Order: sequence, then C-alpha cells, then structure tokens
Amino acid sequence: MSSTIIPAWTKAVIFDAYGTLFDVHSAVARHMAEIGPDAARFSEVWRAKQLEYSWVLSLAGRYETFWALTEKALDYAFARFPEVDRSIRPCLLEAYRNLDAYPEVQETLRALREQGLKTGILSNGDPDMLNAAVESAGLSDHLDTILSVDAAQMFKTSPRTYQLVIQALPVTADEVLFVSSNRWDIAGAAAFGFTPVWVNRLGLPDEYEELAPNAIIGSLREIA
Repeated sequence: MSSTIIPAWTKAVIFDAYGTLFDVHSAVARHMAEIGPDAARFSEVWRAKQLEYSWVLSLAGRYETFWALTEKALDYAFARFPEVDRSIRPCLLEAYRNLDAYPEVQETLRALREQGLKTGILSNGDPDMLNAAVESAGLSDHLDTILSVDAAQMFKTSPRTYQLVIQALPVTADEVLFVSSNRWDIAGAAAFGFTPVWVNRLGLPDEYEELAPNAIIGSLREIA
C-alpha cells in the first residue's frame, strides 16, 4: 500500500465515474468525422451543461435522473452547433452509455483489491447508466459496490450523496479514500470528511483552497 497516497487506516477506495474511470469525451470521439471540426467544443459544451443542470436542480431542491440531464445537455449542444446533423443523436447517446474506460482503470482496481481494500463507485450517474458503463468496460469483477446518487435524489456535492458510501460499506468517513478528476467533487468529499485524491490529468490550476485534496496525481496508476 502506498503510504504517500493511501493512508494506512484506509479500508475503501471509492471512485467518481465520469471523467475519473470513464472518458466522458470518448462518445464524441467515436463520431468526430460526422460531427466535424467543432467536435471537441461540442463535447465540452455537452459535458459542461450536463453538470450545470445537476447543480441548478440540486440548489433548487429538485431532481431528475442524470440520464435525463445528459439528453437535455446534448440537445443544448446541438442548439449551440446547429451545423451538426441531429440524426447522430441516438448514436451519441448509445456511445455515452458505453464510454471508454481509461487504460489504467482495470489494473488499478485489481491492485487495490489485492491489497485488501474495498473498491467502489459513487457517481451522479443513475443505476442503468453506471451498470451499462461498468459492464461495457469489463469492470464488474473489480468493484465491491456501485453507488448512484439516485438513492439520495440529490446530486454531488450534497453531503447526502457522500453519506451513501457510509451506508453501503462498514467504514467511517476517514477510512475512505475518494478519487475524482473533478475538483468540485474533491471539494465536496473533503468537506464530508473523506480523504480526497484529485486526478488532475489536464494539469488544471487548483481551486477551493480551503477544501484541498490529500494528494494530486496525473494518473490512477499513482494510487496503486
């Protein structure tokens, strides 16, 4: 066990799904030729609106499934880029259900479990989305639990969402290493009392200084 990344008292390593285990831009990447030169910007708008909708609903005390928000965000992206043929919409949604996992994911999960640690997902994604992505990526045998915020009817960063981990596993908050590529998610996990590790693949500047990660890494390989 890595003493620099994983504290000795850790019992479970819980991962965010989208952007952490699964490449959220891989859906558009599969259809770049059909989308055209704005494919990268199209994908960024789709992702940004998906998250924005989740935050707005949570603050308003409302809830819709993450899949519904994913569809609405995609429709917004089409509206922003009217030159993109909307007939590709079903293909993009199907691709999003079966996103590519980052290449190091399987080996990382396997190594953590070999160390006697519980592994799991805590995600904004609803159960059907998560189960499809996990099965498509061949991760089912490497995870002890798959948790969706749908059970809390609230999106991250509400404390109610992180509490789902404590309810599902025999652990306390300080025994959980929480791994996410989303800095806002790291802030929420830190506020809850998890030990957060930020996967900063893009080398983004830090923020939320008062809710700092325990470690910053460039790849999941640095955990195991």
